[in-house]
Order: sequence, then C-alpha cells, then structure tokens
Amino acid sequence: MAEVLVYVDHVDGAVRKPTLELLTLARRIGEPVAVALGNGAEATAAVLAEHGAVKVLAADAAEFADYLVVPKVDALQAAYDAVSAGGSPVAVLVPSSAEGKEIAARLAVRIGSGIITDAVDIEAGDEGPVATQAVFAASYTTKSRVSKGTPVITVKPNAAPVEAAPAAGTVETLAVSFGEKSTGTKVVSRTPRESTGRPELTEAAIVVSGGRGVNGAENFHVIEELADSLGAAVGASRAAVDAGWYPHSNQVGQTGKSVSPQLYIASGISGAIQHRAGMQTSKTIVAINKDAEAPIFDLVDYGVVGDLFAVVPQLTEEVKARKG
Repeated sequence: MAEVLVYVDHVDGAVRKPTLELLTLARRIGEPVAVALGNGAEATAAVLAEHGAVKVLAADAAEFADYLVVPKVDALQAAYDAVSAGGSPVAVLVPSSAEGKEIAARLAVRIGSGIITDAVDIEAGDEGPVATQAVFAASYTTKSRVSKGTPVITVKPNAAPVEAAPAAGTVETLAVSFGEKSTGTKVVSRTPRESTGRPELTEAAIVVSGGRGVNGAENFHVIEELADSLGAAVGASRAAVDAGWYPHSNQVGQTGKSVSPQLYIASGISGAIQHRAGMQTSKTIVAINKDAEAPIFDLVDYGVVGDLFAVVPQLTEEVKARKG
C-alpha cells in the first residue's frame, strides 16, 4: 500500500490531538508515515505508532525553534523526497492551523502540486484522495481532488475521530539540508501564554461562546462557568472581542478561529454570517438568545428563547448537579 505523509504537530514530544485525527484519515487512503520535527521528535513515536504510523521520520535541529516556518518546509520536503524514492506518496496531510497552512502552501509550490485547505473529511477515490470542504461561510459542502502532483491537504481539527490502530512506528532519522531562506526570519523572544486550564479552542469537543448579549467583560464569568462545568473551551463573537470584553485569541468567526466541536453553545450571539463562518460545521449547535428572530436560530439544532443571564446559570447548575 502506498504511503501517506502526516506532519506531526507536537510540543516537546507531546502529540496534539489534530495529528492523531490525521492518522485516522491517512489510514483510509494508505499507510501513514509521520514526520516529527524539533525537540522531542523521537519521543512522539510511541503515541504515533499506537495510532497507526508505520514509520516515524524524526529530525531535530536548532533551526526548527530559532526560525519561522521555512526550516519545517525544508524538512517536510526532505521527507517527501525520501518517500518518493520508492514511489510518490498518496498525499501529504497537515493540521489546518495558521502555521500548518503556510507550511502546506510552501511545500505544494516546491513540489509542483495542488493544495486543498480546511478539509473536514478525506476518502479514497479512483483518481486519488477526495477531500470534503465546507465553503462560502459553510453554506455549501464540496468534494474536491488535486489534479496535479501529490495532493497536499490541510485538515481542520475535529474532522475525524481519534482511533487506536497499533502499527510498527519504526523511527528513522530524517536528514535535512536547510536552504538559504530558512534563516530569513529569526525568533527573537517567546512569551508563554497564560494557561486557563481549558481546552485549546480549535481542538475542544465542546465550545461555549458569548456575544454582544453578554453586555460587558464583567459578565463573561457566566459563560466561563458554564464552559468549566462542561470541560469546554470559551469562545467569543467579533462584537464581544471588538468591545474589549474578551481576548482576540478566543474569537470565533471568519476573522477569528474556525471551530468544529461536537457541541457548540452560542449565548447572546445574533448569528451574523461572519460568526457563522467559523462554527457552522459544529456537529450540534445550541443557541440562547432573547430575540426570537435572531438569525442564529435558522442554524441551530436546539434553541432557547430567553435571557442568557437567567438561562445559562440554570444550565450550569443542572450540569453540575448531574455530574455531582
């Protein structure tokens, strides 16, 4: 069976959930070969093997941490060249983060291939992998395939289940030659993000978001308390972020982050197209809004017409009671 390259998103050897989802998708179309770069690359092997990686190509060098993006593109191209020696890979799969999409785009240009971004599903096709995308603010679903070269596909988090499928996971050292442009942009400082203890927004299975109806930063604790009771991430609409009520890093929407959780709860959010574009592919959507005519109700699976300051605290207490 032909091989599928999977770019590994990890932090010092701790593999992030979107990579494990990619391995599930990769097994549908070929044999997953994981590409792990940077500090802790070899430490990822056990988890990757448990989830289907037949081989792990690992490389560590100062360039991966000291410079932006290009060294990782050099390494992924080296992995592509190594695998191509025995026949071109079926596809290259990359997590659909901001960095992941830039890596994927640069690789596609280098190897002369087509690219598909923000896929929500991948299946085998007679003429190569077929990717499903939600397009035009998630108003339509399309199926596409790359017609030239090896498909480079970025996949949104929560697009597939994480499934154990033990494989060999043989670790091989990846030889990487860095080009002149790899040192063009240097990282001069890093500031750790303050941890909230909540899941990463784009990876969370449940997201609770607040909008204009929260009516102030001092009221966002109502949204946070419901999120914490559910073990969820906290999101915010553009209106709430623009008003300074919540950080931009938590914005859900066309100019923020796209999420696709199992459950999305929108409180005090009208449902403007900008917001819908970032959450419309959620599996189950619940809205709480006192305006019965709010556009969000055209989209939801369940809707509650009511004051969020009355409804959300009751919901939080009910969740706590059932869990307790």
